Amino acid sequence: MKADHTQVAQLLKTARGQIDGILKMVEEDRYCMDVSTQISAAVAVLKRANRTVLRAHMDCCVRQAVADGTADSKLDELTALLDKLAE
Repeated sequence: MKADHTQVAQLLKTARGQIDGILKMVEEDRYCMDVSTQISAAVAVLKRANRTVLRAHMDCCVRQAVADGTADSKLDELTALLDKLAE
């Protein structure tokens, strides 16, 4: 992985902390809207981590594949991932 490991790890640890907090909220039978708000916040952090990883992949791996003349497989990977993200 070419992304900044420290940055990605911190984002994932933040998401893990949020999920732990959400689980506690569920166990405490907290208000639905509060739980949903926290779920949305955790999803946002995970999306940010994913964007960071994908940006680094495009900046390094895809760019290198283009320079090497082997971009087709990398572009196919990105297309497949975008299809999954769009579901």
